[in-house]
Amino acid sequence: MRHNKKFNHLGRTASHRNAMLANMAISLIMHKRITTTLAKAKALKKYVEPLITKSKEDTTNSRRVVFSYLQNKYAVTELFKEISVKVADRPGGYTRIIKTGFRASDNAQMCFIELVDYNENMAKKAAKKATRTRRSKKAAAAETPAVEAPATENAAE
Repeated sequence: MRHNKKFNHLGRTASHRNAMLANMAISLIMHKRITTTLAKAKALKKYVEPLITKSKEDTTNSRRVVFSYLQNKYAVTELFKEISVKVADRPGGYTRIIKTGFRASDNAQMCFIELVDYNENMAKKAAKKATRTRRSKKAAAAETPAVEAPATENAAE
């Protein structure tokens, strides 16, 4: 049973795991998308999303807390100046994991993890889907005369 075993140890000591996750988080913040194994991406998601939430409030304390995790002032600046502005209205779910197949050498499941608001291709698809609506015949019939009625009144005048 897995009682109270909350996170994946990834076959590493605690110090190695923390250093690896910090480096991966810095790369994700700087490049907006990185390719890695699925297990590491899931661990990174749990690591980086609270940091992004913390960056929404730009105070000295929140900067110090985030810096204690990342240890890279350029990544912290990028996070607070650009990323936090883009995700200001998003209530969570800042990252997306997309599976890409299996690695040839050891057959590990690979994926890429990206920041949601920085993929323009996905944003265009979401905007395209939002414009389509499905209406019933009754609703369409009810809307049509309402639009035509003012046009006929203007023509009569």
